[in-house]
Amino acid sequence: MRPFDGRRILLVVSGGIAAYKSVILLRVLRAAGAEVEVLMTSAAERFVGPVTFEALSGRPVHTDLWTNPLAHIELGRNSDLAIVAPATADLLSAMAHGRADDLASATLLAAGCPVLACPAMNVRMWENPATCRNVALLTGDGIRLVGPAHGELAEGETGIGRMAEPEEIMVEAGRILETDSVLTGRKVVITAGPTREAIDPVRFIGNRSSGRMGFELAASAWRRGAEVVCIHGPVSVPLPHGPRTVEVEDAVSMLNALRCEIAGTSVLCMAAAVSDFQVEQPSDEKIKKDELRGGSFALELVSGPDLLLETAEHRAAAGVFTLGFALETTDGVSNATAKLERKSMNLVALNQAGAQDAGFEVETNRITLIDPSGSVEELPLLSKREVADRLLDRIEDRLRDGD
Repeated sequence: MRPFDGRRILLVVSGGIAAYKSVILLRVLRAAGAEVEVLMTSAAERFVGPVTFEALSGRPVHTDLWTNPLAHIELGRNSDLAIVAPATADLLSAMAHGRADDLASATLLAAGCPVLACPAMNVRMWENPATCRNVALLTGDGIRLVGPAHGELAEGETGIGRMAEPEEIMVEAGRILETDSVLTGRKVVITAGPTREAIDPVRFIGNRSSGRMGFELAASAWRRGAEVVCIHGPVSVPLPHGPRTVEVEDAVSMLNALRCEIAGTSVLCMAAAVSDFQVEQPSDEKIKKDELRGGSFALELVSGPDLLLETAEHRAAAGVFTLGFALETTDGVSNATAKLERKSMNLVALNQAGAQDAGFEVETNRITLIDPSGSVEELPLLSKREVADRLLDRIEDRLRDGD
């Protein structure tokens, strides 16, 4: 799985109750294709046995500075990334002050690879001025941190100190490992999810979009180093970790948010399923069923704003590379091609409505990609994460070519 496949990760586990999460992190890293070496402090062994990590990594676990006197040099030199999870207050202090009195601190001091630390400790330890100074020193030295999070702590207290979840750590690690992207440093704006148009204060016109496709695009662009803004409608799936998110309700509010964010944008991906229709006169009060004549009533619908058309002039003037989506039931390629030209897009991704394994409310998608030259590329059925990577790969190719 990009960008972990074949990459060498050093997982440093120190002595905290959050060490159990490091077991899950190891499984996720291995599932993504990474080769993982595990180094444990003596305190970590009191929480999780080395045999657990050895079984999951398929490699001997490193625990002692003297068993292999060169291990502290070799481990850091042979790794693409070191992840310290959990990073206790003690180990953060050792890292900040350059101590090398055990295998973990010596290895991290000698490591030439990037280091991602995942702090985990009691809230009072995290907020102690000494820890704050150590964290400032580490970040100033280029050490990346993810977390800690707010929540319940092991001691029955609540506050900041929980180790970040493995999924969040994977996202941060991916951003470190994903190098040489054309998108690095560029602003990328992505729309995602459905919009809702009010009928009355409790009812609306909407669609089945889950937001997954747009969120995967946002996550992939952020992993590649972009400054990502994700404008999304009402969703129930988790928001992507990393990108800045802007929540909106209806098509007009999404258009307004888009106009606010489009300045300085290099790439725009319009993955939201924006409602084509609005109720002409929404009711200010809930429409009562027993007030309906004959048990029915008519809704007067009008066209909603077309976000691509409304922004076409600005996009053209600013040279914003635009990817749009087309959901069609018949004549898919011809209809999507016409949409591509009419709405001034650089690429259009065609979905066929009605496919059970693609499109709305599923985790897979099947895309046909069309560009202004008439090139048609059919992608196989893929997870939406894989589709997002393929689409951004194509965008990067065209940006390199100067499109």
